[in-house]
Parts: sequence; C-alpha cells; structure tokens
Amino acid sequence: MRKTWLRIGARLRSHKDLGRQIGNGSALALAAALLVLLPAAAPASAQETEAGAADSKGPVGRASGLPVPRFLSLKADKVNVRSGPTRDHGVAWVFTRAGLPVEVTAEFETWRRIRDSDGAEGWVYHSMLSGRRTALVNPWAKNESTALYAAPEKDAAVRARLEPGVLGKVDHCDGKWCRFFDNGFDGFVEQEKLWGVYPGEKFD
Repeated sequence: MRKTWLRIGARLRSHKDLGRQIGNGSALALAAALLVLLPAAAPASAQETEAGAADSKGPVGRASGLPVPRFLSLKADKVNVRSGPTRDHGVAWVFTRAGLPVEVTAEFETWRRIRDSDGAEGWVYHSMLSGRRTALVNPWAKNESTALYAAPEKDAAVRARLEPGVLGKVDHCDGKWCRFFDNGFDGFVEQEKLWGVYPGEKFD
C-alpha cells in the first residue's frame, strides 16, 4: 500500500521590504563596529540568553560575552534592519515575521549585525532579538521536501514531509538530530537540513 504523509508547506518567508534611507552614520562608528571579538565582555541582555546560548571556547562578542557567530531569532513582527549600528543609519529592509532565525556575526555596543538565510546582513537593536532557537527547513532547496520523523533515527516513522522554508522551533539538538516543532507538527529532523543551527551543535 502506498504511504501518504502530511505535507506541511512554508508560509511567506521573504519578510524583507525596502526601508527609507535616513542617513549614512559616521565612519568612526563603522570602524569601531568591526572591533567585536575581544575576551572581556559585559553581561549579555536577557533577550539573548533566554535559551540556546551554548558555551564556546571560540571568539566572543565584546558587548555580550556570548559566542560570535551564534544563532538567535527575531522577537517582534516588525524589525528594522539598518545599514550600520546606530539609529542614524538608514533602514535597509524590514523583517515582518517574529521567530525567524538570524545569525549574529558582529556586535557593537547595543547593536548586533545579523545575517539571514539569504545571506543578507544588516544591524538590529539587541532588544529585537530573542534567545529562543528556531530554524528554517532546507531554505536552499527548491523542490526537495524534508522528512519529519517520530524519533531521531531514519528507521522511525515519518510523521510529515516539510517543504523548504517551513519555520519551526528547536529545543534540543544532539549534533545529528533536532527536535523541530510548531503548531500542527512535532518530531525530529536531521540537523543538516535546518538553517538556524550549526552542524554538530549540541544543546538542550
């Protein structure tokens, strides 16, 4: 008998609208923004340490003391992404969906430079970010669905097929598998099929 699975599709995930340019900022601020990987650090904001801030022996951000790079998620449905780390810099685009995973690639005081799944980078205010871990399913694939398993093994039952770009929450990864869930689905996905966690990363 032919098996059929629940197929879960992605909602709109572009989430970027061009913003109004409002200024260029200072060259000094841009230069200082690049000096982000120093061992001494101030306490991280509560938003960034709620979950998933794994210990690291690598570089840490000067402002937060947390690993750089690292994954966080967007806290609000509207997040302005600026061309530099001040409010004087222009809005390059606007994210319009809370929960999207982003990668922090640099820090400057209360600002974080982030990269999205398309590779675009810009600066956001730290309070717009959450430590809750989320991920996108295979955003680099076009027509390849991803299996959601009932257990972290390929012999387990397939609960659903996830289309590229499906957004979900992640609360456990063992380096090979992650628990991936949201309204309407809950199961395990191979870690390499998710954007929002690093290959081999482990956390609870």
